[in-house]
Amino acid sequence: MLLTLSIVDETTAGKREHAGTFQFDTVTLTLRDLIRLRVQQEVKRFNDAQSGAFRGLVQPEESERLLNGIRERVVLDWEKQYEIAITAFKGNGFLVLLDDLQMTDLDETLHLTEQSKVTFLRLVPLMGG
Repeated sequence: MLLTLSIVDETTAGKREHAGTFQFDTVTLTLRDLIRLRVQQEVKRFNDAQSGAFRGLVQPEESERLLNGIRERVVLDWEKQYEIAITAFKGNGFLVLLDDLQMTDLDETLHLTEQSKVTFLRLVPLMGG
């Protein structure tokens, strides 16, 4: 069964934007799998595109951004982006909400439906603290 879901990115300041539509080949997966599949699909879309800035869950490392700014087309490695995303999740860089409930365990089993609402809430660090 192929499940297609729209994912929303939100900030603690209330900014919401459509992160994209993502496809899942199963309705039961772990939070870790959800993050991996999102990152894989984002990176594939970027690498397949002829131009444009990368807009994903986590940004590429500085060296890749610099190359991108110099107009050299960079090919992103989804595995590297995935590692950055998992590190960010563990470091409270973002939260994942499924139907408005916070998912805290990367190995927690999620049950998705066509009505599932998935939100990645980016946590903005406080300045001066």
